[in-house]
Amino acid sequence: MAEQFTTLYEIISYQAKKRKRKVALFVGNEKIRYAEILEKVDKLAAFLSQKGIQEGDRVALFLRNSPEFIYTVFAVSKIGAISVPVNTFLKSEELDYILDDSGAKLLVASQIHEKVVNENTKCQNIIWEGDVTDNNLETFNDLFADNSLGKNNTIQVNRTLNDCAIIIYTSGTTGKPKGAMLSNQNLLSNMEYSKQLIEVTSKDRVIVFLPMFHTFTFTVGVAMPLYVGGSMVIIKSLQPFANVFKQTLMKRVTLFFGIPDVYNALAKAKLPWYFLWFNNIRAFISGAAALQPKTLDAMAKKFKRAKLLEGYGLSESSPVVCVNTMKKQKAGSVGAAMYGHEVKIVDKDMNELKTGEIGDIIVKGPNIMMGYLNRPEATEEAIVNGWLLTGDMGYLDDENFLFIVDRKKDLIISKGINIYPRGVEEVIDIFEGVKASAVIGIYDEKSGEIPVAYIELEEECKALDEAGLKKHMREKLANYKIPKQIHVIEALPKNATGKILKRVLKENLKNV
Repeated sequence: MAEQFTTLYEIISYQAKKRKRKVALFVGNEKIRYAEILEKVDKLAAFLSQKGIQEGDRVALFLRNSPEFIYTVFAVSKIGAISVPVNTFLKSEELDYILDDSGAKLLVASQIHEKVVNENTKCQNIIWEGDVTDNNLETFNDLFADNSLGKNNTIQVNRTLNDCAIIIYTSGTTGKPKGAMLSNQNLLSNMEYSKQLIEVTSKDRVIVFLPMFHTFTFTVGVAMPLYVGGSMVIIKSLQPFANVFKQTLMKRVTLFFGIPDVYNALAKAKLPWYFLWFNNIRAFISGAAALQPKTLDAMAKKFKRAKLLEGYGLSESSPVVCVNTMKKQKAGSVGAAMYGHEVKIVDKDMNELKTGEIGDIIVKGPNIMMGYLNRPEATEEAIVNGWLLTGDMGYLDDENFLFIVDRKKDLIISKGINIYPRGVEEVIDIFEGVKASAVIGIYDEKSGEIPVAYIELEEECKALDEAGLKKHMREKLANYKIPKQIHVIEALPKNATGKILKRVLKENLKNV
């Protein structure tokens, strides 16, 4: 199927002809069929064209999870423009930076984000999603009610596989976010290989509650189900979270995409017997950050008919690089490289290392981004001879399954010895009362760096048994790996997808 499509718009055009009456989107009590999606996409494409949006122009999306997000991406593709999904957790200044950097000519925004959008944004050309009371504003409801739009369907622009389709801004864990330019080929190949590995078919139903602006959710949770002619259940708001379980059960969801925070909660939650008995989930897919071993064990015991598949990827790789498959999983591993893709472990001079040796993870394949928007130097640093330098460290076993050890920038070097924080965190995380931990390195005159641990406790845990934890660590870790300071904090700082922001912890320590 990969060869069949050249652009994202062709996916929805094809499926609307093949599965006209099939329900593609479930949103609360609403059912939206493939034919309806195409009709609204065509109307929106005509409207955007009237607004002067042309081939290569950027359209920014500051939208909550909604059908309008999907309509916009496909309409933008139809007219040959480029979508720029923006993190809706950002404040106005951060939004302004991305609008300015991307050169967005139009912004599509949800009314619930009105305050952020209206605070001195760079883009005054706005279409609103949601209940808008101001009659002077342009809304999706108004344009969809305009029957004159979309009558002339000849505005489709012929783009190639190598043309940019989407610009995803990195989460900016260090410095300003950079726009990763993803081509049609990048996205379509990622959908195809993910489909094969997870064995996704048109019978599958995916639940989408993670933010659609994130590359993992967009490619695998939103675009892939439509790519195979499946269905998705859209959750607009995570409050109350019990609604996610209710919709999973009532809409007979088969694929559940989540992040470690969700699975940590799910592993501990007291779910009603009927949910465990009657749910249709065949696979839980986890991305964005590492799963704790105790979560993997608890999920396996609780959901005996479903597999929890841990994967690995990054925005610059569209995003999937590896995933454990339905046929084979390895605890602690993020799986083997997707078909047609390569993963190597190299030293600082780019020499390939032997099986089991820890080094830098580099990736090559049709999923690797075109480069960073407006940043040729950063692109040259990130992509060397076609290989994407991920910034992560790990090793391959004898079956080429990848094991992530840590982020390269998080590596702690104490007295010339490497300390990988993730290994220390895994030991801390299994100690009673610990919900999650983060280990960082701070400057030390004698050792160069020393490890320091930040710990978030379970809600029911009133205080950390520090003496017990130190004893536990001495039994499991070499002395040089044991954190020299332990700080208990109310909540670890995280980004939108649950990755712990260690730079924030380091900044806090500097300011103490």
